[in-house]
Amino acid sequence: MLHGYAVVGLYLLMSFALLGVTLLLWWLLRPKKPNPLKLEAYECGVQTVGDTWVQFRAQYYIFALIFVLFDVEAVFLFPWAVAYNQLGLYAVIEMALFLLLLLGGLLYAWRKGALEWV
Repeated sequence: MLHGYAVVGLYLLMSFALLGVTLLLWWLLRPKKPNPLKLEAYECGVQTVGDTWVQFRAQYYIFALIFVLFDVEAVFLFPWAVAYNQLGLYAVIEMALFLLLLLGGLLYAWRKGALEWV
């Protein structure tokens, strides 16, 4: 029993050693000639104008997260729709509850103003 843990410990030790060697080689072999052009912020090949550290509104991130959330949850509807003819009443009720939960989340986000693009 202890032999199995020794193998896991050996693999863990070897993985940390490999990580350390890789980071050490990266540090030794990297170019060490920074200049103002290399330290400049780069954004899609377009020269930056003004301050490069601009704060974005958190509302944009919330809008994107809500989109991803509802997009991923909508993927769960596809297998259900494909197998609709083979499903029983229990699966139909379960999917109706799932859709009501999605609708409740959408109404909550709408009432909180998270879907308004300002």
